[in-house]
Amino acid sequence: MRGAALLALPLLALAACGTPAPAPEARAMSAMEAECRAEARASVPARELGRASNFSNYTYTDQLRVAQQDAENRATMDCLRRRGAIRGGGVEPVRR
Repeated sequence: MRGAALLALPLLALAACGTPAPAPEARAMSAMEAECRAEARASVPARELGRASNFSNYTYTDQLRVAQQDAENRATMDCLRRRGAIRGGGVEPVRR
């Protein structure tokens, strides 16, 4: 039994050296979406959340990062709706 474990160890090590799965390709952003993303980053809620960062408290920083990302996503969607690029409605993303 011990001999089988010693033989399996090099095989497991070789299996770990395989090529990783390729990363999914990033979707190309349209010019309008890029403008809306830039506008969202400069929006008041996103800037206020950025100013509230407290880097000595990791838990708060993580919560703040999520809140800032939500604010940016909301502002981006609002901008795209105003410009007629997407329709209103749909399903709200799951919050974690």
